[in-house]
Amino acid sequence: MTYEAFLDEVTTLLTEMYDMEDEAAIKLVMQAQDAEYFVIHDDKPELRTLEQAKTEAVALYKARQNRVETQQKQQRAQHQRSTGPKTGPKTGPKKR
Repeated sequence: MTYEAFLDEVTTLLTEMYDMEDEAAIKLVMQAQDAEYFVIHDDKPELRTLEQAKTEAVALYKARQNRVETQQKQQRAQHQRSTGPKTGPKTGPKKR
């Protein structure tokens, strides 16, 4: 398949496998392309298969999920730093 058809297939698989909106899948594939993720696929036509498209769709989606999770963790950490440590009722030995 052509390079363009391969990218189209990856995009289609993202929408089908992960129920992504077309625009989100297109954006994800375009970002990967801008980052030169697909250069090897352009250089090696034998990598442009349906099986490889599925592999790449899974990899792109997992990478996206990891980025989202990392951003959420960073935001929570930032929020905790800005609000200060949480303190609860003090517990210790009971006085008699």
